[in-house]
Amino acid sequence: MNAADTAWLLVSAALVLLMTPALALFYGGMVRKKNVLSTLMHSIAAIPLLSVVWALVGYSIAFGRSHAGLVGGLEHVGLSGMIGQNHGSVPSLAFCAFQMMFAVITPALISGAFAERMRFSAYLLFATLWSLVVYAPVAHWVWAEDGWLFKMGALDFAGGTVVHLTAGSAALVCALVLGPRLKYPQERPLPHNLTMTLTGAGILWFGWFGFNAGSALSSGHLAALAFVTTHLGAAGGALAWLFVEWRHRGKATALGVASGLVAGLVAITPAAGFVSPGWAIVIGAIAGAGCYAAVLAKYRFKYDDSLDAFGVHGVGGLIGAVLTGVFAVRRELPGMTEAVGAPGLLSGGFKQLGVQVLACVVAAAYSAILTLGLLKLVDKLVGLRVEASDEREGLDTTQHGEEGYAG
Repeated sequence: MNAADTAWLLVSAALVLLMTPALALFYGGMVRKKNVLSTLMHSIAAIPLLSVVWALVGYSIAFGRSHAGLVGGLEHVGLSGMIGQNHGSVPSLAFCAFQMMFAVITPALISGAFAERMRFSAYLLFATLWSLVVYAPVAHWVWAEDGWLFKMGALDFAGGTVVHLTAGSAALVCALVLGPRLKYPQERPLPHNLTMTLTGAGILWFGWFGFNAGSALSSGHLAALAFVTTHLGAAGGALAWLFVEWRHRGKATALGVASGLVAGLVAITPAAGFVSPGWAIVIGAIAGAGCYAAVLAKYRFKYDDSLDAFGVHGVGGLIGAVLTGVFAVRRELPGMTEAVGAPGLLSGGFKQLGVQVLACVVAAAYSAILTLGLLKLVDKLVGLRVEASDEREGLDTTQHGEEGYAG
């Protein structure tokens, strides 16, 4: 066990935990004030719920002994047998805690697609089931040493495929199944508090250093590379969205900068430890422009992805995962026992790009199909959507009996 690696991983886990309340602020500012508490609750309630689910069985499914490379066994149910054990140079419980924070935030990301219209009971049930049958198995495929995509060579440094693409794909299905909000798209609800959204975006940027640099599982050169590429990817995304929107709409908006930096962060996530800082700016910029176009597309195709969960996380995750196969390199880094990464397209690695595309297609399709089935099941059990009268009144009072701005 390495004490420095352990300290960095524990700090990183705390940073990733902070991202979920940050997501609550980011999403909460973009809805109408009558739905702010219900939107915040999608993220805040996910923390205790999905932490318990992860500890009881999720971790074991994701990182237990592999069965045909598809799913982990149940030997770690309730975190059994992990005290005093190591995962590489860190305690197994530290690795478990770090991965727990990823499992918490991923279903919360999906909530941006159905904000202002899903029953809270339906959300809790859906998030629980989705984390077990979608997130945990895909995490096993990509990150477990015996996972079938891992052995094929798929690169996903910190969750572009496992987190953002699966969540984004599920978000699109949720938006289509639940249908648009009342009077949409004739009326397009405006954000009630962009100050809250910008605060959330800033904290997300801060927490993302734990998300990506922590995924090095060490405190050395690899973590430093991921830290720098993460920051530059966010900067590239923010600038690209800002200038594209300025050119298209005639104004550079605060919401645009916030959305662009998140798009850049999403896209650099799978590539953070595999690309150079210069290419990180390029990846972020491509994602910023691409996600801006994806967000505009929802108006053309008339689906209501309320807070652009698919447009930013689904499309951004896809862009980042594919571009990892273009810009990745294989490096020997001091302090690392094995080389990191693989040659991407620009380094002559034609096969790597194909592997990346395959991983994206499989993860997105699996998430979409299972999400559709889960939504149908949840609808039969508790009902998915609130009544029209409740939607008009607002979910804060009808689902939670509270008001975000009483008095």
